[in-house]
Amino acid sequence: MRPTPARRLLLVALAVAAALLSIPTAGLVPGSPLEAPTAAAATSFTMTGDTRYVVDPGKRRVHVSVALTATNHRTDTKTRRFFYDSASIAVQPGTTGFKVSTSGAKAVVRVTKKTKTYTLLRIDFGKQLAAGATRKLTLTFDITDPGGAPTRTTRIGQSLVSFGAWGLGSESSPGGSVTVVFPPGFAVDVTATGLGGPIADAAGNAVYSTGRLANPLTFFAYFVADRPGNYAETTLQIPIGDRTIPVTVRAWPDDPTWAARVSDFLTRGLPALAEDIGLPWTVDRPLIVEEAVSRTASGFSGRYDPPAGKIEIAYYATSFVVLHEAAHAWFDGGLLADRWASEGFASFYALRAAAAIGEKNVTGDELTPALEAVRIPLNAWAAPDADSTSTVDDAEYAAALKLATLVAERAGPDGLTAVWQAIHERRAAYQPMGPQAALETADAAPDWRGLLDLLEERTGARYDDLWATWVVRPAESDLLESRATARALYTQTTDRAGLWRLPRIVRDALRVWQFDQATELLVDAGRALDDRDAVTAAATAAGLTAPAAMQAAFEGPQGFAATAAESDAELAAIGVYRDAAATKPSDPGPLQRIGLWNSDPEHALGQAAAAFAGGDLQATVTSAAFAKTTWLTAGDIGRNRVVAIVASLAAILLGGWLALRWLRDRVTRRRPVVVRTAGKG
Repeated sequence: MRPTPARRLLLVALAVAAALLSIPTAGLVPGSPLEAPTAAAATSFTMTGDTRYVVDPGKRRVHVSVALTATNHRTDTKTRRFFYDSASIAVQPGTTGFKVSTSGAKAVVRVTKKTKTYTLLRIDFGKQLAAGATRKLTLTFDITDPGGAPTRTTRIGQSLVSFGAWGLGSESSPGGSVTVVFPPGFAVDVTATGLGGPIADAAGNAVYSTGRLANPLTFFAYFVADRPGNYAETTLQIPIGDRTIPVTVRAWPDDPTWAARVSDFLTRGLPALAEDIGLPWTVDRPLIVEEAVSRTASGFSGRYDPPAGKIEIAYYATSFVVLHEAAHAWFDGGLLADRWASEGFASFYALRAAAAIGEKNVTGDELTPALEAVRIPLNAWAAPDADSTSTVDDAEYAAALKLATLVAERAGPDGLTAVWQAIHERRAAYQPMGPQAALETADAAPDWRGLLDLLEERTGARYDDLWATWVVRPAESDLLESRATARALYTQTTDRAGLWRLPRIVRDALRVWQFDQATELLVDAGRALDDRDAVTAAATAAGLTAPAAMQAAFEGPQGFAATAAESDAELAAIGVYRDAAATKPSDPGPLQRIGLWNSDPEHALGQAAAAFAGGDLQATVTSAAFAKTTWLTAGDIGRNRVVAIVASLAAILLGGWLALRWLRDRVTRRRPVVVRTAGKG
């Protein structure tokens, strides 16, 4: 939302002009017609006025009638007679149609001086106002619309009425009143002290009145009124990238100049903004740009309502404001969370768009020495409300633009676009690195902390000094130092971790600026990396390949305690493996070789190494223990096998001998007996 500093200055000028006093101009003394005791004039002559302002939009004027009461407070003496025959009164600048009347005389009014801030009138009473006498006069004139710049303070038409109502009278003269009458159908805003109303009269008019004024010359009321819903619409089709965006311009029917001017700026400015910012059009409904009157105490010249897709631009808004509000189609609170960031970069891109489309003499908010003196940290700039201080708002708008410009000088156009694209894609700061790293997203638009992180991450430049100067409140300054320390430790730890990614909990702590928690986690990560180095060294010494389980524990959500537990388990498994490998005989003896028949502890140890590399520590221990036992018992097993073999051979030999004996014995028993007999002869 844009404030209206230029307009406020104009109103101050009007208020000063309204304080001009009415001056009696012809106090006459017998014998010396031009002699007037001016020192006594202010107290010896008073004039009060009941002033009535009637708004007439059809005739583009405010008709003013003033019931004047002039009183001569002097007293004649025997030698002197005191009277007045005229008085001067200051009314609004640019007024016309002056008439004056009084009973029993022909009064005359004429203009004696015209300036930008008032018109000075001389009223001739028509006959002398004697000492002690009072005369009533009626002065009438019109406040008309002078035309010209949209920032003019007096505008009177069917759609908009703005003018200043003054109290009229002489200095320090109590009395008189002010009444202002608006026809039905107008929504009226007024800034004044002591003004009552509105009260509806019988015709439905809105009537504002003061009652009796203690000092009329100090009263000033500025009215701005429009007819809600009374618009003439123009539909634009504006190409932005590969899309055509419908934009409806809603202007007051009697203000075609505003419609043409704003339509031209939108048609040329929106594409220039889109190209420079580098983001697609994200407004998900037709954009409405509406001519408006401020409804806030501090005033505005432009305001964007993202949910409604509507931009209100004041009838007097400058070219800069039109482009600034157009830039809010991107900087709408959904891209950057903080008011100062959205306003500052909307102003920055508005100026760049003005230059891109060839507009000359378009300037933004300047941080003057006077505004610098009242500037507060941008983080202390609250959302606009009825209690907003206009001067502080002016300073903060200027400071926000100044900071955006300084940031852009370091980031460059491409660097800023990279930041906006990252935010648009919901990419959080501190993204994990590596080919297998998954995108980590943010749930909301970054505030001043996330913006600083993304700027430094995406552009490679530092901005914390700018944040210290322009953004943070005193209570937040220590955060920048803590951030620098934590980020240095984070960089050191990630460099040391190499391909190992820190768990997301560390990055989340950094993203929300919980630096104590982040530091504690990073210290734990350092210990976990010590464990990793110990495992790597032990595994290398043992000829093993460290498994991925420890890295998975390091990167996982269980914290670094799981990494320490995995480290202890892996070191224990390495110890078992190395112990097993150490039992392998370098030159096995005969009995050991016999004991290793039909056994392969080398294979078992290889299985242990493979199981370790795969993260199966139980299988590593089992296989290594088997290999160790095999090597350790090989001699005994060999000895037992030799004994068994010898025993077996002895048994075989004995069995063979016994079998042979048995066979021999059997043959002997079965040999036949031959009986020889003697034959005859």
